[in-house]
Amino acid sequence: MRNPFIRPLTTSEEGVALLMVLWVLTILMVIVLSFSFMTRTETLATLAFREGMEKKFLAEAGIQRGIEEIYYMKQNPQLAQLEESDAWKTDGTPYSGRLGEGDYAVRITDESGKIDINTLTDASGIILKTLLIQMGVEDEQGDTIVDSILDWKDADDLVRLHGAESDYYQSLPNPYKAKNANFDTLEELLLVKGMTYEIFFGGGGKKGLVNFITINSGMNIINVNAAPKEVLMAIPGITPEIADAIISYRQNKKIMNIQEVGVPPGTAYIGPVDGNTFAIEAIGHKGDEKKGYPIKAVVTLDGNKYRYLYYKSPVTANQ
Repeated sequence: MRNPFIRPLTTSEEGVALLMVLWVLTILMVIVLSFSFMTRTETLATLAFREGMEKKFLAEAGIQRGIEEIYYMKQNPQLAQLEESDAWKTDGTPYSGRLGEGDYAVRITDESGKIDINTLTDASGIILKTLLIQMGVEDEQGDTIVDSILDWKDADDLVRLHGAESDYYQSLPNPYKAKNANFDTLEELLLVKGMTYEIFFGGGGKKGLVNFITINSGMNIINVNAAPKEVLMAIPGITPEIADAIISYRQNKKIMNIQEVGVPPGTAYIGPVDGNTFAIEAIGHKGDEKKGYPIKAVVTLDGNKYRYLYYKSPVTANQ
């Protein structure tokens, strides 16, 4: 028996009801798909974060391994004279280590093998200028950079022939003054007249000046046992052949006297000095991934302790 209180739907009302049901189902499907997409995205982000942290910890392990090797080398100096020594070299030679399912690559560079711009003088400025010319910098621009560095860090306002003091920098669109003090960071060089981003950082497969200079050695003599070939060839009296002989010789033995590797007597600005400040570059890798997590640190030794002068995590190719 039909209920008298229930009115049968008309055809048009049935169509509206069906349309509403379809809309509700569509909305529910969109909500479900959105939730599924968000869950998948968060899951992938979590996995990527975890893998990134694992690679970071591997790189940090590489930094600590580098510090350990520096102390091992310092406490066992006789190992440097052995041809089959297991001590790590501090001339940028790459080393690697395995840790669990990951690995790390490490390079240690003794800062005493670089040109310290804070100890640069009018006489030793020839080394920096020669290096700049070897990098492709024009002769006049090389003079400008060297003189401007010296003007930037000296205490007076006298301008060298190709240099610049506060009068020049105050005339720029964004004015500032010459520091008249030592450099606190290498990036500060970008404020100096003549210096460009391309010269400083390099590019197109060419190394930048940042790879060959330091503010941390405190020395006016370049360490023959740590200097890269580019720095060696910038020293007056060092030919490419002598530079190759130096690099070849120190692969197996520490140089104790520069004459034993063919350096002409009386050659200045180079010697077998021992530095206490080191740059360590480490990259952590997980599995077969080519892209790693890079960290760069500069540490200085003080007896049985060390302290960081610089620490960047992660570091880009231009740092």
